[in-house]
Amino acid sequence: MCLGDALAGAGGAQVVPQVFWAAEAPKVDVDPEQLARAAVDKMLLTGPDIASPRASGRYVVGMPMWLWVTQSPTTYGPNSASASLAGVTVTATAKVSSISWDMGDSSAPVICDGPGSVYTSAVGKAPSPDCGHTYAKASATQHKGGRFQGEATATWTVDWQVTAGPGETGTFTEVRQSPFTVDVREVQVLN
Repeated sequence: MCLGDALAGAGGAQVVPQVFWAAEAPKVDVDPEQLARAAVDKMLLTGPDIASPRASGRYVVGMPMWLWVTQSPTTYGPNSASASLAGVTVTATAKVSSISWDMGDSSAPVICDGPGSVYTSAVGKAPSPDCGHTYAKASATQHKGGRFQGEATATWTVDWQVTAGPGETGTFTEVRQSPFTVDVREVQVLN
């Protein structure tokens, strides 16, 4: 069918398209929180960048393990971005407020309010001052290569404010996960 046929009305008469001109642009309702979520999408936030436990590391039953993450704008924050629509601009800032570590050994999750402390050999066998775990059993019986399968879940707190338009503010949370594996062994004492 051609355009002329589509525009033909009853009896074959041409229907002329109507053009409407408005003195003002139609009002668009803008949800500032939706704009804040669009700004967060621009940030490309990811799960934690796990520095410890290391995938190539070997750990020992009963020995304190220090948990920590490497910080960057996309893995820990802070990270900021803006989004605009119909004369309203919202700026959002995201930062990790906590990390929950599921250690893969059926123990309760380890909740850390910060990135954790970097281990140094100078501290010896001391437990982490802020984010750590001690395995009570070896991972040898685990089905996936004899390793515990864990996951670190970062909770991002996003604070947003309207920077152009009506003065509104708000907060919401986002979560991102990173899997990890841990090889935990028992120390054998030889006599």
